[in-house]
Amino acid sequence: MDIQRGLLFIALAFVLILIYQKWLEEQQPPTTPPATAQTSAPSPDAGDVPQAPTAVDQPPELPDQPKAVATSDRILVTTDLFRAHIDTLGGDLKKVELLKYPVSVDQPDKPFELLRQQGVDVFISQTGLIGRGREFPNHKTTFSAENTSFELSPGKDSLEVKLFWNSPDGVKYAKVYTFHRDSYNISIDYLVDNQTKETWNGYLYVQFLRTHVVPERSFFLGVVPSYLGGAIYTPEEKYEKIDFADMTEQDLSRDVKSGWVAMLQHYFVGAWLPQREGPYQFYSRVINTAGGPRYNIGYKTVTPTIVKPGERGTLSTKLFVGPKEQKRLKQQGEGFVLSVDYGWLTPLSAPLFWILERINGLVNNWGWAIIILTLLIKIAFYPLSAASYKSMAKMKKLQPRLQTLKERYGDDKQKLQQAMMELYKKDKINPLGGCLPIVIQIPVFIALYWVLLESVELRQAEWAFWIKDLSIKDPYYVLPILMGASMVGQQLLNPSPLDPMQKKIMMALPVVFTLLFLYFPAGLVLYWLVNNVLSIAQQWYINRTVGAKNT
Repeated sequence: MDIQRGLLFIALAFVLILIYQKWLEEQQPPTTPPATAQTSAPSPDAGDVPQAPTAVDQPPELPDQPKAVATSDRILVTTDLFRAHIDTLGGDLKKVELLKYPVSVDQPDKPFELLRQQGVDVFISQTGLIGRGREFPNHKTTFSAENTSFELSPGKDSLEVKLFWNSPDGVKYAKVYTFHRDSYNISIDYLVDNQTKETWNGYLYVQFLRTHVVPERSFFLGVVPSYLGGAIYTPEEKYEKIDFADMTEQDLSRDVKSGWVAMLQHYFVGAWLPQREGPYQFYSRVINTAGGPRYNIGYKTVTPTIVKPGERGTLSTKLFVGPKEQKRLKQQGEGFVLSVDYGWLTPLSAPLFWILERINGLVNNWGWAIIILTLLIKIAFYPLSAASYKSMAKMKKLQPRLQTLKERYGDDKQKLQQAMMELYKKDKINPLGGCLPIVIQIPVFIALYWVLLESVELRQAEWAFWIKDLSIKDPYYVLPILMGASMVGQQLLNPSPLDPMQKKIMMALPVVFTLLFLYFPAGLVLYWLVNNVLSIAQQWYINRTVGAKNT
C-alpha cells in the first residue's frame, strides 16, 4: 500500500468517526416514552403521599407530581451571580438566571436561564420532608414569607431567605435559603421546631424535575450535541450517566454513603450535594402526563432525623446551580469536575484543557492560547513528524521513477507493487512513514474538539477581528476556507497518488473537509488551520533540505 492510500484511509476513518457520533445522536430517545413505560410509571392522579412501607428504618415514598407544575406567589432574589425566583408553592426554585452568562454575544443584557418553569423545556428544583403519622411540608405545600424581594447588600457575603409553614399538629417549619457572594452554591435548611408532646421523625428528599426536549438535528456532521441528562457519582462506582432512556427503562434506586446527583446540559449543571456522610438513596422516576413525561432524579435520606418534644432540629442540603467552571467544580467535592463530560477522551482532553487554561492565564486570550497550544504540540511531536516529513520528501523525489514503473507494468498491479516495494527498500523509504503526523493529530483533534465543545470557559470567548465566540462557527466562514486552502498547500508539497481515482479523491478532500468544518467551533478550526500552516512550513523546509542533500 502506498503512502497516498494510507493518508486517504486515515482521512476517511476520521470522517467515519464523525458519522458514528452523528449516528449516536440520532439514536437518542424521543420525547415521549414507549407505551409500555407509560403503564408502569407512577400516575400523577395517585394520592398525594403514597402509603409508607412497613419497614421502620426505610423512608416513606415521595409525593406524586401534579399534572402540571403549579405556581403561586413568587419571591425575587438578586445576588451578584443570580436572579432567582422562589415559588411559595413548595418553596422551590422555579427560575434561575445567571447574570454573568448572557444568552449570546448578540444579547449581552439577557442572562441565560438555567432553571425555568415556562415553556416545553422545564427544569426546576424540588425539596421537601416526608414521614409517617403526620403532615409534612413537601414541594406541594404553600409557604409564607416576610418579603417578596430580597437582594444581597454591598459588603455582605451571604443572604438568607426564610419561608414558613405551620403544620396542623403544631410543628413549626422554616425553609431557609442561603445565597453566598461569588458562589453558585445555595444552602437549603429545614428548621423543625417541635413544640408538640410527641417525638418528630422525618426524612429529607431533594430532586430535579425536567422534561426532555430532543436537540434539533443538523445535516452537518460537525455539530455533535453535548450530553443532556442525569448523572450520579459515588466513591465506589465513580461517575455514571443516567440518561432519559435509562430513567424510562428502570427507576434508579441506589443506596450510597456519599456522592452527588445531578442534571447535566451543555455548559451548565444543577447538582444536589449532600452535606454530611449518609446513608442516602439516589433515585429517579418518570411521571407521565398529558403533556409528556417528566423526569425526577435526586436523593433522600434513609436514616430519620429525630427531634424530641420541645426541641429543634435541622435537615440540610446544598444545591449547585451554575456553569461548569472547572475551578469551582473542583471545590465542590470528589468527582464533581467530571460533570464536564469529555467522554472516553477525558484522559487526553483534561490535560489539554489544563495546559490551555494556564496559557490563557498568561496571554488572557483563548484564541492566542489555542495558537500557542498548537505550537507546543508541534514542538512536542517534532522528532516523529520530522522523520515522517523526510519520508514524504523522499517519496516525492521518487515520483518520476514510480511513474516510469507504472507505465512499464501497465495493469499488472502485482508486479507494479512488487517493483515499488523493491524501490522503497533500495532507497530505505517507509511508504507509510508519512502517515504518522495525521495519525498523531486525529486523537488530539478529537480531544480538543470536546474541550472546545464542553468547556464553558471558552463559551463566548473572543479571539480577534470578527471572531467573537470561539465555541461556535465562524460567522463568515473565513477560517474554514483558509483551512481548506492550507490542505491544498499541503498536497502540493506531498507526493501525488499514481492511481487516477486516488488522485481525484485526494483532490476532493480539501473541499469535503472545508464543508465539514464550516459548522465546527471557530476555536477548533483555528487549531487545525494553524497546525496546517506549521506543517506546511516544516514540510517545505524538509523538502528543501532533502533536495539539497541529493544535489
